[in-house]
Amino acid sequence: MSSQEKQGSSLEGRVAIVTGASRGIGREIALHLAEKGAKVVINYVGNQQKAEEVAAIINENKDGERAIICRADISVSGDVKKLFDAAEKAFGGVHIIVNCAGVLDSNSPSIANTPEEDWDRTFNINCKGAFLCSREAANRLVRGGGGRIINLSSSLVGTVKPGYGAYAATNAAVETMTRILAKELRGTRITANCIAPGGIVTELFLEGKSEELVDRIAMESPFERLGQKEDVAPVAAFLATDDAEWVNGQVIRINGGIV
Repeated sequence: MSSQEKQGSSLEGRVAIVTGASRGIGREIALHLAEKGAKVVINYVGNQQKAEEVAAIINENKDGERAIICRADISVSGDVKKLFDAAEKAFGGVHIIVNCAGVLDSNSPSIANTPEEDWDRTFNINCKGAFLCSREAANRLVRGGGGRIINLSSSLVGTVKPGYGAYAATNAAVETMTRILAKELRGTRITANCIAPGGIVTELFLEGKSEELVDRIAMESPFERLGQKEDVAPVAAFLATDDAEWVNGQVIRINGGIV
């Protein structure tokens, strides 16, 4: 595709899957991609009502259906295949996947006190889930127009804070996998990148944290505030566009300068 044929910052005619899109960062990214013209598959696992609300916002005052919902547990390979099948059935080929689904233990135990079952659950969803979605995307994204794989990681990989051993380890693995995937996709015009937010005001982040702890985390940034979902979504939307073709195999930290 020549530079003249590229769509620039528009996502018209593109189809995006956003995992974990019923709330939090995933919700905001799904809405932002839709604003740029993409048709969006809203993935959820536990809250159908919230997913339907996101789809309704996107479909409101639009010509035809531009968003659907699909329940899928991304740690299960059959569910991930079902997610792509649903997208292809509704909209044709998939061009973009943004992996936002993830879990974080609100108790933040030390590695010495992390139960084996909690470690396994965190890796199953955060790491295995990103692998299964990335693998499916590598084989099924529409390639000629420039596919986009965007995995969410965490700035905790860089800050290495005590108490986040399992969570940070899963994200470190995702970052390494994504960098390797970008090179393995040579010749396909599919890019693979990671977005690694710092503390973002979401239910996942705030759960189990005292007001004092939240304030202390906010002060770690030179901006002396926590990040907002709106700080992350435009970066994901940019990476999904043709304008971002030369950004590949990168980890983009969005944290106001904490690391």
